[in-house]
Amino acid sequence: MKNKIKSDWADTRLLFRCIPATVATLFAVSVVMMNLLANKTIYQSEYLALDGGILVSWLSFLCMDVVTKSFGPRAATKLSFFAIGVNLLACLFFFIVSIIPTETDFSAFNETVGGTWFILLSSTVAFLSSATLNNFMNFGIGRAFKKNPDGRLAFFTRCYVSTFVGQFFDNFIFAILTFTVFAPIFWDGFSWTLLQCFTCSLLGAGAELFCEIVFSPFGYRVARRWKAEGIADPYLNQSNGEGAGQIDVNEGVSV
Repeated sequence: MKNKIKSDWADTRLLFRCIPATVATLFAVSVVMMNLLANKTIYQSEYLALDGGILVSWLSFLCMDVVTKSFGPRAATKLSFFAIGVNLLACLFFFIVSIIPTETDFSAFNETVGGTWFILLSSTVAFLSSATLNNFMNFGIGRAFKKNPDGRLAFFTRCYVSTFVGQFFDNFIFAILTFTVFAPIFWDGFSWTLLQCFTCSLLGAGAELFCEIVFSPFGYRVARRWKAEGIADPYLNQSNGEGAGQIDVNEGVSV
């Protein structure tokens, strides 16, 4: 067990040396931004509710898709856990700042950045679950394109399908936990029905998929450049057990 932990830690260190800092930074920042922007509802109707997080959620999933394509699903999932760790750390500092007493009234600011513990818990569980699902589904779909795994059709298909499914489960898990489990207890009985959770999650995933479609050509170009420059090669060719497993991944996901 100890050797496995050391091996996995060495693998993770190598991974973060290989992943370009720009993508890792954008991914982590987008997760933090989603958490903040979700405090504002930008559209609401009987069947659809969208919060400000939709403006950046596509970036998180696109980053995961590009990393999965180049490094494999386990690598993208590790990056997802890293981003969640950054988000939790940011939320901790936001909360500390929100409870520091001041002479000036910052109640609106404190309420926004201070957050609600069960919303943070729900969003964390939802994102980690949907990210893992997205990454491994993306990889699985990519393996089906054996004749031309590097083509546009393969990349866009794996991105669109995995993003839609991943975004749906992200929305649905969050809605179930927040509005059917915690809200009735802590928000004076306020709750959503399962139908409302399902409908809003489905329509929200559709809206988020639209954003992915608009920006995915950029992700495709990034993945092709990474392949041409051999960005992932040190990680994929490493000699430990994890690396050997990822060499098979390379066959299915190289761009």
